Amino acid sequence: MAKIAFILLCHKDPEAIIRQAQSLTAVGDYMSIHFDKSAPAAAYAKIRTALADNPNVTFARRRVKCGWGEWSLVAATLEALTAAVEDFPRATHFYMLSGDCMAIKSAEYAHDFLDRREVDYIESFDYFKSDWIKTGWKEERLIYRHWVNERTNKKLFYAMFEAQKRLGLTRKVPADIDMMIGSQWWCLRRRTVEWVLDFVRKRPDVVRFFRTTWIPDETFFQTLVRHLVPEREIDSRTLTFLLFTDYGMPVVFYNDHYDVLLSQDYLFARKISPEAHDLKRRLGVLYSAERVKFQVSNEGRELFKFLSGKGRIGRRFAPRFWETESSLGRERELLIVVCKKWHVAKRLLERIRQQTNVPCIEYLFNEEATALPDLGGIQATMSKRHRHRRALMRMLFDYFETERLLVCLDPVNLDLLEDFCRDRAVTRILEIECQFSDAYLTGHAMRVGLAGDRTPSDTLARLLPTIRNDMLHESDRIRDAEFDNHLRIREIDSPEVNAQAIAQFLSVGEHKAQEIARTDHLFAD
Repeated sequence: MAKIAFILLCHKDPEAIIRQAQSLTAVGDYMSIHFDKSAPAAAYAKIRTALADNPNVTFARRRVKCGWGEWSLVAATLEALTAAVEDFPRATHFYMLSGDCMAIKSAEYAHDFLDRREVDYIESFDYFKSDWIKTGWKEERLIYRHWVNERTNKKLFYAMFEAQKRLGLTRKVPADIDMMIGSQWWCLRRRTVEWVLDFVRKRPDVVRFFRTTWIPDETFFQTLVRHLVPEREIDSRTLTFLLFTDYGMPVVFYNDHYDVLLSQDYLFARKISPEAHDLKRRLGVLYSAERVKFQVSNEGRELFKFLSGKGRIGRRFAPRFWETESSLGRERELLIVVCKKWHVAKRLLERIRQQTNVPCIEYLFNEEATALPDLGGIQATMSKRHRHRRALMRMLFDYFETERLLVCLDPVNLDLLEDFCRDRAVTRILEIECQFSDAYLTGHAMRVGLAGDRTPSDTLARLLPTIRNDMLHESDRIRDAEFDNHLRIREIDSPEVNAQAIAQFLSVGEHKAQEIARTDHLFAD
């Protein structure tokens, strides 16, 4: 059975460290603590005294003054790892933690989880080919030497960088290793940790390279584990649940996040707010709890993206340079069906195809798999379709040899509606207003990853009103734009009433419009 030695790097809040150590070792697991040497000596003494009688707690033999982005963080980790390997011979796994982490599963669950597979859990992505680094330096982290801390010696840090750059003082990555990158929060097997420590003793050249690499805690273990362990024995993920905002700052969890955290497919979470006393109390007793059933739905990341994105309405500030003078064609008509329920719009389009000769294309800007002719590659990816939207539409008009074309859009695509409605062509919009039952919203939440089969009912109950309001808000934005030729049909209206809008939208007679409006089960879910 798995026994975990937690590698804890910390620098503050000794009371919280003591509680964390007591909680995680109460069920027989271990902890090796590195307390930052730059922290007050009294705080460290308090921790040593409080945990002196706990045989499952040890301390790094040598303490290091740590700084963000420095080798010192890796050095501190190696010190704590060495102590753990020596003092806890029964430990099977070594799990990296910070003082801001807390368990979101029981020890019973965590041990069973680790016993299921003989793998190391560590994010390990190709440094140069992956997009793990979203912004900022990439190659510069490695090929130049970084001797000082960027946050405490900013001027000197960048002056030394610029000097190396001007003089061409670059270096190469050690030839026999493939540089990898990933989160610093990992869980490694004992054999792997022993291999890493042995490698550090035998390869001072590699250690010397990483000593002057910027932010080596994101590359050192990630690279060495990939170098030493067969790929089939590495699961490139972290077992610690953490989120980042659009600005690269870690998301902090508070009291009302308890249910969401427990439903994620992770063993720990970071960062827990120091002020979230109720959350910390509930999580503190969780690790030693027995026979707890966890309903893992794993919707947290998509849920955060959805909720944090509300209200941030993106706008195009100007037309692209290649579109400034372009047009779909002054004599052409672009007919746009807007509907949140895609299956309803698709039923309507199928009926329109049967009753008219207007070429109809489904959600080409929302569904990658939408059937489209080969237009030389411009239709190949969703990003190309959006980027070359007008050129794509012109080519579709030409392909079908028509002056009238009908497409579907999701209400979220307000930028596309605004763009097409500014065109010299005649643009008509038919918005389909549907009713959203709780059952439909639940299914929608699952389809887009906001919920799962095991999402707790009370979490869904809080989420559904937000989703419903978001859908209504999308419709309100379209109405507020006051587009010309904007028509609506509604689920609550009769086919006779809806037929009037359809007749005007398609420029067809009343009889044909009513045939379309009476489509069988048009609004059925």
